[in-house]
Formats: sequence, structure tokens, C-alpha cells
Amino acid sequence: MLVCSSRAAISASLAPLSLQLPTVSRHLRLFLPTISTTIRNPTRTSTASAIGGAASLSTSATQSPRISSTADVDLQPYLSCSMPDKRLRVAVLVSGGVDSSVALRLLHAAGHSCTAFYLKIWFHEDYENFWSECPWEEDLKYAKSVCDQVDVPLEVVHLTDEYWEKVVSYIIEEYRCGRTPNPDVLCNTRIKFGAFMDAISSVDFDYVASGHYANVNHPSSDGMDRPSVLQLSKDMVKDQTYFLSHLSQAQLKRLIFPLGCIPKDEVRYLATKFELPNKDRKDSQGICFLGKIKFSEFVARHIGEREGIILEAETGDFLGKHRGFWFYTIGQRQGLRLPGGPWYLLPNVYLRI
Repeated sequence: MLVCSSRAAISASLAPLSLQLPTVSRHLRLFLPTISTTIRNPTRTSTASAIGGAASLSTSATQSPRISSTADVDLQPYLSCSMPDKRLRVAVLVSGGVDSSVALRLLHAAGHSCTAFYLKIWFHEDYENFWSECPWEEDLKYAKSVCDQVDVPLEVVHLTDEYWEKVVSYIIEEYRCGRTPNPDVLCNTRIKFGAFMDAISSVDFDYVASGHYANVNHPSSDGMDRPSVLQLSKDMVKDQTYFLSHLSQAQLKRLIFPLGCIPKDEVRYLATKFELPNKDRKDSQGICFLGKIKFSEFVARHIGEREGIILEAETGDFLGKHRGFWFYTIGQRQGLRLPGGPWYLLPNVYLRI
């Protein structure tokens, strides 16, 4: 049985968010039998090799450069977050999307020596046809085309096993315990700027860059003992500092975010002026390792289902059934399928307001 929280406790838990909690008229309890499950790992037969504990790198062949014309665009105003006053060796993470592609082009325009890296973290497509919708091949095709335009070398880093061990397994276990971690926060900390940095540690790059909407304020050369500071991007709607908030100082000190000074609409404008092959591609949404698979299907496959009942706390009235508490998250309103709502899910309790 999940124990109901008091209204005072709920108000206190929401206080840091400066939210007003409406008057609570009734509470609900969820009853669920105990369930024991095991995690299934579809990546154990991964063909990605590892040498000395680091993921292997495979270099793709580059074609003759097809440099786009940007003679009618003054790029100087767009380079303020790309350290244009220096000449650096930069490892650039590319995904095949517009943001990372524009970030690469801005760093190239700033005069840096760039090497692009595509992280392959998709599960195997032959895993009982469960991952057949993963579009990594299309993503990689776009990434190659963008790099070919300016003759930037592209390497593929295989991190499938690392992603399963450091992100997916953790998420499954947390959901089993009734918690809902953010996969993007974990991916940035443990994979993009964790396992990837370890994989390229033998190469002397000055910085690692990506297409995130964020800023890092690095100390001047005479104050290197001071910390680098993660700051909000210019585009407050697209800002992604929350997803980078768990990065350590060791990670932040090595990062550049070229898009931190540019609004999203101007990034799209630059993509058109650069004549990027993916300039009209839609932004990716959802959880990166699932592709087009519904998250509820993923949870059901790895944790299972266990039917329980939903009762109103004050009256004990039966309101419905649930498939397992791990299918729900705190604050959820949609998809509860309860009569007489609206209902909201708060810690250990359903509330009707």
C-alpha cells in the first residue's frame, strides 16, 4: 500500500517551486501486490569493441568538400560563444540534427581545428524487432553530409554498452522503486561528457563542444583556479542548463556551447544560409534511446505489469485500477483515466482538486 501524504507535507514539498497548492478535497490510495522482476539487457551481444576500458573509435571516409557559400552573412555576431579570438582543437559532438550541425559550422568559421564525433548508443535492431524503428543510420547520414561540406573528419564512437550500463539500467531500477529520473541529465553527465570524454582522452583536444543551448563562463588565464560557471542561454525557451546541471567542474572546464548566444530562430536562419542538408529537419523529441517506441511499452517489457486498485482515501470508494505505479510520475494528470477529475499524482498519493 502506498501511504498518503498530508496536505501540509505536500505544500512544504512544493514550496521551493513557489507554487500555490489548491484546496485538496479528497485523497486516493493505490494498492499494489509485491512484484519481483529482472532487468533484461539487449546489448550484451553488442559488436562495439572496447580497448583498455574505453569505447572504440571508427573513422568514416570523407568525401571531397562541398563548402557552402555564406558570403552574404556576417558571422561575427554569432561567434561570441565560440572563442573566436583563439585557435583551438575542438571535438564536436554531432547528432545529425540542426543544432549540432550549426554549432560545428560556427566553430569551423571561428577558425578552430574541428573533429566531429557521432555517438552510437542505439540498441540492436535485431533484438526481437523491438528496436527496428531506431533512426541512427539516418542521423549518421546527415552528420556525414554536414561534415563533408567543410571537410571536417567524422568519427563514430560506439557507446551502446556504456549507455545501457550507466543510463538505461539505472532508469529501470529507479522506476521500479517509484522514482522517475531524467534520462537526458544522466546521458549528458555519464555518456556525452563522461564516457565520451574518457574515450577521446588519448587525443589532445582543447575543448569538447555540442549544440546545447547553454553557456559556460570560463575564468581568464590568470584565474584558472576559479570555477567555470554554467549560465543560461540567450534563448530562454530552448535553454538546456537544467539538463547540464549535474556536470562536474572537470567536465564544465572542457566545454564550449556555440549556440548559447543565439536564439533558436536564428539558428534555423544560419542552417539555411549554410545550406545544411538537414536545414529543414524537425527537432528531435522524446527519450533518445527509445526512438519511436512508447515509453510505456519499454517499461512494461523490462518491469512488467501488476494490477492494483485505486481507492479514495477519505471514503474508501473504489475509483479504478492501475497497471503498476511505475507507469506514473509525480505531477501527472494525463492518462490516469479516473472519473470525476481532474486528478493529479503527488508523492505517494492521487489528489483531486
